Amino acid sequence: MSSSTAEHHKGAGWTHFVHGADIGVEGRGPTIARAFEEAALALTAVIVDPADVHPAQRITIDCEAPDSELLLAEWLNSLIYEMATRSMLFSRFAITLAGDRLQGTAWGEPVDVGRHHPAVEVKGATYTELAVTRSASGTWTARCVVDV
Repeated sequence: MSSSTAEHHKGAGWTHFVHGADIGVEGRGPTIARAFEEAALALTAVIVDPADVHPAQRITIDCEAPDSELLLAEWLNSLIYEMATRSMLFSRFAITLAGDRLQGTAWGEPVDVGRHHPAVEVKGATYTELAVTRSASGTWTARCVVDV
């Protein structure tokens, strides 16, 4: 993937974009919650093919931040923390937003290196290119660069 191209997935509400040595994740959806869920799926896709991750176990994540951009970073960093401490990967997400609070559920399974073949370890979501926007057509986009 050259630095001027992005990886697109037909029919998916998420994409990757290159940013130096790191990679950007972007989620899109008709609601801000859906855009956050798709950004989480894009995060998983940095590591493995989400289709290879069975949504067998459920965990809950609650976080808060003073604005939607910081809440996106907090959500992604909370997922990265859960992946690292539980040695899990996630492939399904559902969130509810209420003001500056996010209540999320992630479904996944323990990492199986032989089956999942993780490509990289994501260290954290950064504030680089951190943005949550709504287009004129009403589509929400949530994006940031993750440190790999």
